[in-house]
Amino acid sequence: MTFKSTRNSFLIAISAIGLLHAFFGFSLGWLLLPSTVYLALLIYGSASIQSNFYAPVYCHADIAEKEIALSFDDGPNRKYTPQVLSILAQYHAPATFFVIGKNIRGNESVLKQMDVEGHSIGNHSYTHSFFIDFKSLQGFNHELNQTAESVFNVIGKRMKLFRPPYGVTTPNLAKASNSLSYNIIGWNVRSLDTTADSAQTITRRVQTQIKPGAIILFHDTSDKTIQVLKQTLNFAKENGYKIVSVERLLKIEAYE
Repeated sequence: MTFKSTRNSFLIAISAIGLLHAFFGFSLGWLLLPSTVYLALLIYGSASIQSNFYAPVYCHADIAEKEIALSFDDGPNRKYTPQVLSILAQYHAPATFFVIGKNIRGNESVLKQMDVEGHSIGNHSYTHSFFIDFKSLQGFNHELNQTAESVFNVIGKRMKLFRPPYGVTTPNLAKASNSLSYNIIGWNVRSLDTTADSAQTITRRVQTQIKPGAIILFHDTSDKTIQVLKQTLNFAKENGYKIVSVERLLKIEAYE
């Protein structure tokens, strides 16, 4: 089920109702049914990044090997990102950081550290604003290009990985990421580490969902994530899981 197939089915349905009305007096009130279903599917497709509704999204790898990838959103953060990097270094674990462009200024050294220590960096928009999903195609292009330039000016690399803010996809976002040749990266293990849940609850949630090919979503923005990360890395080691980068897991490139 994709946006295109859903839209075509909706048009066929309302056309059929229109013809039935014209020739047999069928009530136009029936238009409410396909319209409601269509709207519900649009909302679901936007909110569920794993639906691949508007664009293809990498949310996990279909593999049997016990390999998983760690990803962090919303940095760089002056306080917490260095702590995350320190823990990853202790475990020799690579990760992918999806950065917000506006957070780079003043944190250039943190971004450089990510790169120097072998982690990959992806685009997470420039503003990550609450209303970003209402932006036009030009607006999304501007968001992505601003962050791309900010990262390039620090590490000299052009990113190819993009994670939509809030995990929400829209037609304009899909068009922008496609025109700029980004691979959209989702997840299949959502830690919910930005909620009020305790570190113990978050750790259990993550551990119960880990399986070969998993991509875990964290945020390098809180003390809880630091605690959960340590427990997750210990769990992976004890259960024979290898931590690899998102691009290695998915067999794609992180940069041009």
